[in-house]
Amino acid sequence: MDKVMKHMDCRNYVALDVAKGICHRAKELVLADADRCEHCVPVPKCKFCAHFVSGDEYLGACSAVSNRPMTYPDLITVTCAKFLAAGAERA
Repeated sequence: MDKVMKHMDCRNYVALDVAKGICHRAKELVLADADRCEHCVPVPKCKFCAHFVSGDEYLGACSAVSNRPMTYPDLITVTCAKFLAAGAERA
């Protein structure tokens, strides 16, 4: 799983279509999959969670719960109580 952050992984990014969006900070059009800038504010997504276990290219599993449900790596997790940023200490 590619964990390199792109523009589409930033809170300042708003998608216009599948390929491009607007950066609210810079007020410019940006490509969704272009490398992020130094002002990136990461959006919590499953692929950045310590509980995410990568499966095939477009799916993975959440190890935070006992039944390990399938999940998409790009699923936004702002309401997930079990989100733990990768690299953070598990309680």
